Amino acid sequence: MIRNSLTGKQKSFLRSMGQALEPVVMIGKEGVTPTVVQSARDVIKKRELIKVRVLQNCLAEPEDVIRMLAERVDSNLVQIIGRNGLLYKKNFEKTKIELP
Repeated sequence: MIRNSLTGKQKSFLRSMGQALEPVVMIGKEGVTPTVVQSARDVIKKRELIKVRVLQNCLAEPEDVIRMLAERVDSNLVQIIGRNGLLYKKNFEKTKIELP
């Protein structure tokens, strides 16, 4: 299940940070593979906030794919715009982003 413990203010704060980010996880025609999930886990642990992009050759709906990835990475889904999604997961050992 996707955790959605963020307030509107926190989501707004994360969205503004996410505008400057480049997508670091690309999802291709294979969809959400274990490799994609593992790479997303590794990156989100370091950065806490990541942008993912669903490529044109992916056969599934971008929104479904991004939701599935958020669920498998156990992260908060901040937003979906077109083929891009923003995921957030707090790293309790090394917090980088202080939410309002």
